[in-house]
Amino acid sequence: MREQPQIQLPEAPEPDRSRFSFALLLAGAAVVICVAAFYFLPGRQSPSRGNPDAHRTFSTAERAYASKLRVENLALSRAENFLHQEVTILSGELVNDGDQKLTEIELTVEFFDELNQAVLRESRLALAPPAQPLAAAERRVFEISFEHIPTSWNMQLPAAHVTGVLFAPGK
Repeated sequence: MREQPQIQLPEAPEPDRSRFSFALLLAGAAVVICVAAFYFLPGRQSPSRGNPDAHRTFSTAERAYASKLRVENLALSRAENFLHQEVTILSGELVNDGDQKLTEIELTVEFFDELNQAVLRESRLALAPPAQPLAAAERRVFEISFEHIPTSWNMQLPAAHVTGVLFAPGK
């Protein structure tokens, strides 16, 4: 009998599972960090009403009371967020010259260009829950931040008008 030649193939090496597990863990951590960054960083502006023309329905009394509120001592500053983006912050004081306590005050802020045309108009809440209501004859500091202001802005202080209020329940 003749013997058949035997060819022996070397065994295939086992894939290195530790490298694969580490890469998968690293990719998962990157996804979690990106999701957290999108959630926490870019949207941390003052509460917005969205469309500046879509205001809450305010009663006639609330609309009339807006004339008893003043916006004073407006100032602009710049800051940088964690993504190294410039944020413009409008700060000022709300003064309640009336006799009602307020839980919300909405301001419409307008930035203008060199031709005095509005290049940005946004409605924001300068006072909103859970902040303490603004009592009669009280003044309160506010801050509103803006991430994107058109480059055509004239770099002057914007105009800020009270466009809505909400009375505190009870008296």
